[in-house]
Amino acid sequence: MNSTTDKRIALISVHGDPAIEIGKEEAGGQNVYVLQVGEALSRLGWKVDMFSRKVSPDQEEIVQHNPNCRTIRLTAGPVEFVPRDNGFKYLPEFVEQLLKFQKENGIKYELVHTNYWLSSWVGMQLKQIQGSKQVHTYHSLGVVKYNTVENIPVVATKRLAVEKEVLETAERIVATSPQEQDHMRSLVSPQGYIDVIPCGTDIRRFGSVDRTAAREALGIDPEAKVILYVGRFDPRKGIETLVRAVRESKFYGSENLKLIIGGGSTPGNSDGRERDRIEGIINELGMGEFTSLPGLLSQTILPTYYAATDVCVVPSHYEPFGLVAIEAMSSGTPVIASDVGGLQFTVVPEQTGLLAPPQDVAAFSKAIDRILSDPEWARKLGEAGQRRVINKFSWDGVASQLDQLYTQLLMQPVKEPALLTK
Repeated sequence: MNSTTDKRIALISVHGDPAIEIGKEEAGGQNVYVLQVGEALSRLGWKVDMFSRKVSPDQEEIVQHNPNCRTIRLTAGPVEFVPRDNGFKYLPEFVEQLLKFQKENGIKYELVHTNYWLSSWVGMQLKQIQGSKQVHTYHSLGVVKYNTVENIPVVATKRLAVEKEVLETAERIVATSPQEQDHMRSLVSPQGYIDVIPCGTDIRRFGSVDRTAAREALGIDPEAKVILYVGRFDPRKGIETLVRAVRESKFYGSENLKLIIGGGSTPGNSDGRERDRIEGIINELGMGEFTSLPGLLSQTILPTYYAATDVCVVPSHYEPFGLVAIEAMSSGTPVIASDVGGLQFTVVPEQTGLLAPPQDVAAFSKAIDRILSDPEWARKLGEAGQRRVINKFSWDGVASQLDQLYTQLLMQPVKEPALLTK
């Protein structure tokens, strides 16, 4: 292999556009992961092409993030937003367009890193067609997700089969926590090669704002007790649990209490419907006066919100990793999270925050009261959280581990693809 192809990689994220504004419909942790990994790899000398699906006619086809890192939007199916559960039928066209892009640009991706099950199918096709080596990150496991939802989508059978196949055929699976690795082994397949490489956070940005300045910037009283949620509006994110837990808190009724539920919503889409439902519960419980829903929090303002907060709550029913927890910890803010998945890895109970059983209103309420009642202990939790993130979860550290993995895989002999190259 010549040196010009040694450090070229395609990051494939069909439904999670790395160049889109975070907080838009279905834009969350995966988008942040792909973009931050892409940019950090480019700093290590990789030429990084990130492929996603074009969802609007006014989107640029190529977004250049820096000289060595770009997002390329392929047209697969209608140029409109398609919910992820309806996206499978457009994947053959996505593969076709990616192969066409390679041909037109004189590129062949020897290595692809796919993200989420839809992209894993694309990666498996590229492996068959041209012998590309595949690394895959799940971001969410169907078998775990379907245990926590009432309405199982039609595509579930296909998803479970694809997730099993990629675990057994990819050169390497990247689990973002030991808990996610255990789930893959016990619930998906005993076969396949898994490495644990966590998600990261921008330690330079988070933690750069102090509390007094943050509260002043947001117009929050210096004495207020501030509880923050950040994320999409989705029933699985457990926002209802948080709202009801705050209603049961001993601080309920205090004029100093403030609950901020930050996240994007698009009217008429699934997150818009969930936002309406949550607002209904807030009003029904008489919590409107001290609860604010500021909507989409841009990446610019987000560090200020974390810094202004006494405690950040991540009440998800399940999270394979939980990026919000480490963003808050990076900002020196203690975290209360559900005792599930990757949150058991990122949050160290009694050291950087607290864990509570998912959907357990009383347990979350008690945890909130413990942290709000003891500001000195809360400060120590926040400091320990910040140290943990700096040591374990910086994007540059994550990229460095991926760089080693990719380099090792590229040095291995290439197996002949099952199909001839198009």
